[in-house]
This record gives sequence, C-alpha cells and structure tokens, in this order.
Amino acid sequence: MTTDHPSRTLARFAAELRLEQIPPAVLRRTEDLLLDWVASALAGKAAEPVEIIQRFARAMGPTAGAAQVLISRRRTSPLFAAMVNAASSHVAEQDDVHNGSVFHPATVVFPPALAVAQALGKSGRDLLVACVAGYEVGIRVGEYLGRSHYRVFHTTGTAGTLAAAAAVGRLLGLDAEKMLHAFGSAGTQSAGLWEFLRDAAHSKQLHTAHAVAAGLTAAYLADDGFTGAQHILEGPQGLAAGTSTDADPARLVDGLGTRWTVAETSFKFHASCRHNHPAADALLQSMQANNLSVGDIDSVVAHVHQGAIDVLGPVTDPQTVHQAKFSMGTVLGLIAMQGRAGLAEFDTLFRDPAVRDFAARVAMQLDAEVDAAYPVRWIGKVTVTTRDGRRIEGRIDEPKGDPGNTLSRAELEDKALRLAAYRDGATEMEMRRVIEQIWNLESLAVVGDLLPVTS
Repeated sequence: MTTDHPSRTLARFAAELRLEQIPPAVLRRTEDLLLDWVASALAGKAAEPVEIIQRFARAMGPTAGAAQVLISRRRTSPLFAAMVNAASSHVAEQDDVHNGSVFHPATVVFPPALAVAQALGKSGRDLLVACVAGYEVGIRVGEYLGRSHYRVFHTTGTAGTLAAAAAVGRLLGLDAEKMLHAFGSAGTQSAGLWEFLRDAAHSKQLHTAHAVAAGLTAAYLADDGFTGAQHILEGPQGLAAGTSTDADPARLVDGLGTRWTVAETSFKFHASCRHNHPAADALLQSMQANNLSVGDIDSVVAHVHQGAIDVLGPVTDPQTVHQAKFSMGTVLGLIAMQGRAGLAEFDTLFRDPAVRDFAARVAMQLDAEVDAAYPVRWIGKVTVTTRDGRRIEGRIDEPKGDPGNTLSRAELEDKALRLAAYRDGATEMEMRRVIEQIWNLESLAVVGDLLPVTS
C-alpha cells in the first residue's frame, strides 16, 4: 500500500485532471496565456542565443517530424522543437509571470505541450488540460521552493522541469504512479543559476531549453517504465534540501482543484524583467499626475523588495539589450524619456547617453512594506526628486498585467501583433489566423501547425 505525500498528491492531480473539472474562465485564461506565449516566441527570432540553440537542434535533431519550430516554421521532433520554442519565448522578456512563485510558466509549459500535442495528434481540449496541469504543478513547486531558492536559482529553470513533465505526462496519459516517476526524473535534472547576469551571458535561454527537454524526456522515460525518486521535492536529499532554506510542503498541494493558479498569472506589459515593472509603473504614474517631463527629474529612488535587489543589483553597466532589461536605471530611463519600455525602445536607446545619464541617477532601496508583500503582491513605490527641489512619492498596488489590472483580449491581440512583427516572425494575416485558432482551441479536433510550414 502506498502512502500519500505532497509529491504523490501533486502527481495524482496532474495525471487525473479532466477538462470538466476546470472552470471555463480558467480555460479562457489558458488560451490568453497561450497567445501571449506564441507571440513572445516569435519575437525571439534572430536573437543570438536562440539561433545558436536552433543550430544545435538542427545538427542533432531530425529534419522532419510533426512538431513545429515557430521561428523557422520547420518541423522536427518534439524534443528539439520544444527546446527552440522555449528559448525563443524567453528572450524578449514579454512572456508571463506568476507573482507568488516568481516563475514564468508559459515558457516551460507551452513549448513541450504544443510539440507533443502536434506529434501525437491530440485535440485542442487535450492541449488545454495538459497546459493547465503544467501551470498548476510548476507554480506550486516554485511557491514551495520559496524566496531563498530564488536568490541563487532561476526558478523557471528549476521548477520548469516539473512543469514540463506534468504537461507532457498528461498528454501521454501517464497514471499517477508513472507521473510521480516523471517528477522524480525531472526534478533530479533541475538547473539554472543567476550568475549569468553579471556577464551578460546567454544562459537564461539555456535554462528554459534545458527545462523543457528534461521534463519531456522524464515523461517519455516514465511512460516506458523508467523510475524516478518518489520524494524528489520534499525528500531528505531532494530538490528543496539542496536548494532552499524556507521550503513549505503545504504549498505543493494548496487548493488543488479549487485554487487555479492559471488565473493568478500575470502578463508582462514592459519588455523587461518583471522586477522592474512596479517601479516603472509608479514612475509613469508620478510623471503623469504631476505633469513632469524627463528634464524635470533630478533623481529617482525605487523602493523595492529584496528579490529585485538580488536579481537586478548585479547589473550596473549593461552591455547588451538583454542585460539592459535587468537594469532598473535603464528601464526607468526609458519610461521617463519615452513613456514606455518596449522592444523598440530597448533596441534603439539602451546605450543612448541620455538614458545612461538618467540611469546613473536611479537607486534601489529595500522597502519594508514592499518586501513584506512580495512575492504575493508586487507593490511599486518611487520617490522622485525634481530639479526644483520637490519630492514626489509615487505608488501603484498592481502593475499593469496583474490579474487585477490585466490585459483585455483586445490588448493581448495588439501585443501579439506587435511581437510577431518585431523580427518578422509572422505577418499580420498569419498572426490573425493564429489568434483565431487559439480563441477556438477547445473545438479544435487535432492540434497541427500554427504557421505555414517551411520546407
């Protein structure tokens, strides 16, 4: 007789989840998140780390298959399609985030789920259920590992292996026991360290590519009888034991089947690391409310949580566009000068002398209120000192894109069209067809190519 424990309970949930159990609003939210992810993946086209990973996939993988690489339209195996799609969707910094787990679910759930659904000829309903399972598992693992884990480890890379395993395992029809074995094999491969930020290295794209490859592999191996650790999360030599000091096992099973973390997931409005967004919105609100221009501002203090200092603090002189997305000063400089920190603004202005001058006058300061609310709430607070000596306090309680301040479907469509056009990932007509497919995903009999195939 087996004894229940958090890993097993979570595995059973993922294995046994059915469409009828998922509220319609959660299914619609999953469609919203899928569109947001597809567009983010297309925006990664031509990015250097993505193209390197794609070249690797072409060298190692088959030149034919049922799974589609979005940026090239080519087909290959699910493994290599998932790797490239995961890498490409995490480079523009426009993919989603779940606040409480500080985890980017889309980039590790949708790539393997879509690739395997295409390879197995699964329906849109099957894909939706698998993606919900992946979100619910990955987010809970991220919450479980806690803030201490995130100081050193990129949670999307670590918890992402289990999210991918859950999504693929659900498509493969793994029972609860095999799903638990898949979790064991996925968790033992968890990886991803923040050190890359200091060097402007390409590692963040490898984190997501590796996570989906590890999770997909773990699920397929489990389906064939390969066994994995039964207590990979909470065991004495498991994932939390090695990577966390504040892990809370209750978070793994919190509200399973009643609390839907998919509905808690936020969209990214600015094209930067999410830790910048609260302060960016607070600065924009301050400038608009007080009719300030960039020339009126002497300095800005961003009042932040410790996680923002841990992740953004090492970036003091950004050398690449991607590294600039982790610079609080650069992001606030773009907001002050342009009123937005979008893809085009980063590409053209991150080295601009005026932006760099503004960035030098931005400081981060740990704020007790902001830190206490994090990660469940990401409060934005800034103190703006003007050149004429005024001190203006700005505040927002929910950044744009959070569930309480979300993007409408019209806004999501607009964002998707802009992202698809950014590097010529898809034409407007092609993207509108993708949008139509996703809005009607539940009625799709077979998940096929999202975009016209390139031979």
